[in-house]
Amino acid sequence: MFGLQQEYDKYTEEDFLVWKLLFQRQRVLLQNMASNEFIEGMDEMQFNEDKIPDFKYVNEVLAKSTGWQIEVVPGLIPDKDFFELLANKKFPSSTWLRKLEQLDYLEEPDMFHDCFAHMPLLAEQFFVDYLQELSKIALRYIDDALAIELIGRIYWFTVEFGLIQQQNGMRIYGAGILSSSGESIFCLSEKANRKSFNVKEIMEMHYYKDHYQDRYYVINTYKDLFDAIPDIDKLMEHALKIIPHDKTINATPLDFKL
Repeated sequence: MFGLQQEYDKYTEEDFLVWKLLFQRQRVLLQNMASNEFIEGMDEMQFNEDKIPDFKYVNEVLAKSTGWQIEVVPGLIPDKDFFELLANKKFPSSTWLRKLEQLDYLEEPDMFHDCFAHMPLLAEQFFVDYLQELSKIALRYIDDALAIELIGRIYWFTVEFGLIQQQNGMRIYGAGILSSSGESIFCLSEKANRKSFNVKEIMEMHYYKDHYQDRYYVINTYKDLFDAIPDIDKLMEHALKIIPHDKTINATPLDFKL
C-alpha cells in the first residue's frame, strides 16, 4: 500500500543504543508481567537487546505461524488505511526510533512501540483473528465518525491496554502498557481498577491518552476477544441507531448508555 521498506543499513549507533536501553529495561521488567504468549512470541522472533529487529525475519516467522506480515508505514496513518491493512493481515509499523532524550515519553508511537510491544502477539492466532474481524467491522462504518470512535474504544482497551488472567497470574497483553515501564507496574498493582471484559461497558466509556487508565479490562483467553466480535457488531448497529450524531463530525458524548 505504501511501498516502503525497512532500510536496515541506515540505523545509527544511537538507534542501536536506544533499542538496547529500552529493550533491557522492558524485557527484565516484563519477565513476570507480560502474557505467556507475548514472551513466547518475542523469543520466536529472536528479539534481543543487541539487534534492532529485521522485518524480513519477523515476516518469515509470521508467515509460518499466522500468515500475517509487517507493512512499513511512515508513522500515524489515516483510519481507513490502518483498518484496511489489518483486515488484510498486515500490521503497520514505523521503522524510526526515538532519540535518547525521549526514552521515557514519546507522543507518537515509534518502532519500539510498534515492534517490541505489538509484534510478538501477532503469532497468536485468536488475537490476530480478532484484529482482522474488528477491522472488517470498522471498514463497514469507516465514514461514520461515531462508529470509528466506538471501535477505537474497543481497540484501546484490548489491543493497547488489555490484561489477561493466566494460570501464573494476572498478565499484560496490551501494547500501550508493554512499552511503558510505569504503567506496566501500575496496572498490576493494588491501585489499578481491573474489571472483567465487557464490550458494552467499554463502548460506553471514554479513555485517556495523557495519563494512566482509570480501569483495565481482563480477558481469560485470547479466544474471549474473538468470540466477542458478534456482540461488537450488534452493539455497533444499535449504537448508531440510538445515539444522535453527525457522521462526519466526532461529537460523541464522553459517557452514554447503550
